[in-house]
Amino acid sequence: MARVIAKFPTVFVPGQLGQPRDPFFKPLFSPPTVNFVFAAKLRASSTPAAVVVETKPDPISVEKEISIGKSILACPICYQPFTWNGDLGLSVESMPGSSFHCSSCKKACFGNETHLDLTVATGAKEYDESMPAATEIFRTPLISFLYERGWRQNFIWGGFPGLEKEFELAKGYLKPVLGGTIVDASCGSGLFSRTFAKSGLFSLVVALDFSENMLRQCYEFIKQEEGFPKENILLVRADISRLPFASSSVDAVHAGAALHCWPSPSIAVAEISRVLRPGGVFVATTYLLDGPFSVLPFLKTLRQNMVRVAGSHAFLSERELEDLCTACGLGGFTCVRNGRFVMISATKPS
Repeated sequence: MARVIAKFPTVFVPGQLGQPRDPFFKPLFSPPTVNFVFAAKLRASSTPAAVVVETKPDPISVEKEISIGKSILACPICYQPFTWNGDLGLSVESMPGSSFHCSSCKKACFGNETHLDLTVATGAKEYDESMPAATEIFRTPLISFLYERGWRQNFIWGGFPGLEKEFELAKGYLKPVLGGTIVDASCGSGLFSRTFAKSGLFSLVVALDFSENMLRQCYEFIKQEEGFPKENILLVRADISRLPFASSSVDAVHAGAALHCWPSPSIAVAEISRVLRPGGVFVATTYLLDGPFSVLPFLKTLRQNMVRVAGSHAFLSERELEDLCTACGLGGFTCVRNGRFVMISATKPS
């Protein structure tokens, strides 16, 4: 495991994040070096419009050729590949009126103006189910509207460096799979999905979330941005514990500030491991659990029981995150952290 701990001062020195302070401790894996230029004063801001980030990446050579397959979508019940009636490539533009059919269990799913619903219960007339409170809150129109208008900006107080810096960090970890397909899991209103699409670094970006309202907000932001590359982004509603992709079909999965919101992180990471192709990369950011709750056994049990009863967020320690990835078949765990912020990366063995 490679680990970098960065304590950011008020003014950041370029290249400081990702560099160990003590020369006696050198990580086995060097995480990507990112040049940071931060403002001297950090504050959360609420903006009346979508967050727009110019992404003009430096030329990056793709280390290996990535096979691009457009038939990555699969039935959420039996995981058999879908057949669909579209004559265009998978994109947000081709979804309205499209239909997907499973030849095995006969499941049918349909696209609407904003997204494709690939949840297990899609099409049910009477049945509906709800998620824990920590998940359901993001399905409300109010939170979906506020997410990029102040909510996400407040993460800076927990150590999150912000969209541009997080994107640069993630891009370094994702270098081996550039040119392939990336799933932005629990994408919210598509802050990173849109950034990935505009970067041109991936052939297809799948913005995936359980919240219909988050996906609708993402679609509105896409419509509002002139010149947005709609041809290489697809919006999908799905459950993180039942990903609608064929096994070993996806090159990368990104989950920004989401892992602590998942009802069962182990089931979610196991699903991510299933859909990643050999050599595929998982990158995620979350809040770390520090202090006595992370080391004392009886407090750890108390914390787990509180999460189970309240349905609240599951914050994990660094060791738990590494153990989680290993248990789900992902190796090469590495992380970089700042305060309670941590970005982790793990790879599916080739």
